[in-house]
Amino acid sequence: MKLMYQSTRSNSEPVTASQAILKGLADDGGLYVPVTIPGLEIPINRLGKMTYQETAFEVMKLFFTDFTEEELKNCINRAYDEKFDTQEIAPLVKADGAFYLELFHGATIAFKDMALSILPHLLTAAAKKNQVKDEIVILTATSGDTGKAALAGFADVKGTKIIVFYPKDGVSPIQEKQMVTQKGDNTYVIGIRGNFDDAQNGVKAMFGNKELAKDLKEKGYRFSSANSINIGRLVPQIVYYVYSCGRLFKNGDIKEGEKINVVVPTGNFGNILAAYYAKSMGLPIGKLICASNENKVLFDFFRTGIYDRNRDFILTASPSMDILISSNLERLIYQTAGRDADKTLAMMKSLSKEGKYGITDGMKANMEDFVGGYASEKETVDAIKRLYKTAGYVIDTHTAVAAGVYQKYITRTGDKAKSIIISTASPYKFTRSVMKAIDLSYDSMGDFELADELSRLSGTAVPRAIEEIRCAKVLHEAVCDPDKMQETVENILK
Repeated sequence: MKLMYQSTRSNSEPVTASQAILKGLADDGGLYVPVTIPGLEIPINRLGKMTYQETAFEVMKLFFTDFTEEELKNCINRAYDEKFDTQEIAPLVKADGAFYLELFHGATIAFKDMALSILPHLLTAAAKKNQVKDEIVILTATSGDTGKAALAGFADVKGTKIIVFYPKDGVSPIQEKQMVTQKGDNTYVIGIRGNFDDAQNGVKAMFGNKELAKDLKEKGYRFSSANSINIGRLVPQIVYYVYSCGRLFKNGDIKEGEKINVVVPTGNFGNILAAYYAKSMGLPIGKLICASNENKVLFDFFRTGIYDRNRDFILTASPSMDILISSNLERLIYQTAGRDADKTLAMMKSLSKEGKYGITDGMKANMEDFVGGYASEKETVDAIKRLYKTAGYVIDTHTAVAAGVYQKYITRTGDKAKSIIISTASPYKFTRSVMKAIDLSYDSMGDFELADELSRLSGTAVPRAIEEIRCAKVLHEAVCDPDKMQETVENILK
């Protein structure tokens, strides 16, 4: 029986997994969700014996039911290969009483690699399956990490072009250098004079522009997305939660039936939503701790039941979380509203027009496993410094937000459940902020000098992703205003 996908905003005809992956966004502007969330078929004692690739197949086969076993295994094996610098793909490191799930061992040293390594293969397989002859244009907004991971995944993939928009002054120097030096005849990178929400709104507007879609179709193009609004991005993220629980059991760190908490640094809400889906599948997850930086729109939402983006946008040392519109929250809204598309649509319209919406008490009760928390810039710095001093373990600024929130959570609640902190990026991606947190005197050094010093301090090798951009030539210099994004795309596609 095929698992179908429904839009969050209407009761339109459901589509298959491959069709949902190809479209990215539903025609009505909604996000695709599975009509039911399947249950895990493998017990935790067997999961602990599986490789990452084997775990990925056991999870993805339940969601991507119109892919054959051969197609799915081919996508998985091409994605999770020597691009990762560790055979484990997603190792767990115990430090200072918590387990850090390192999701930064891929080609671009950020957690987006976990899904964006496989998305190009899923997308091209889906196109073939659905007899799509058009060239697929991947249109993406990034707050720093998705962009490079998507560019690396789609570079020179036949039958695709990828266009990435990023906030020109809203990413780290390393993040920007990674993107603007990207090779590939089908890659385009454009900085915008605005923030991530401006970029994301511009991309969503193009997806919703039916006249533009018609013009593109006539020229042999169709849009798809590499953002976490694409279900082909979200499902692969479920895998590492399943894998990490299996590893904890195998290592004797948890017993069968013992619940764990997960702490996720969160901006666009996709990563923690994947944890929610994993929990809904039967994984022994207790609390889903949603960690925000000073752009704490999600913290306020879980506390009050009101989502309100009408506030100052704050540039922080964790730029990938500098977001005021958390797109994937829509999927949780739909689920906790009893899969009511009309109610979800009304809330999204309110967000678009008034910048806010409120949920019912019943919906809030359905989110009782979520706990919101936030860390200030000082608390983020303190978390990096404390973990280095106490455990000799160096984390990046986004992981530090989660670590800071976790410390406040256990102080407040006394919850002694074992916890996984999701480590979303390598400290080498944010060397200046990380090294300044350890010692302010490092601020006088250059970015690549800092990488070498971080290597000495942490006893880890400078990642290949950093070595590759030391002297790389800048290939993308385009900048535009948010209201010129569509014009820029049309010029690229001529």
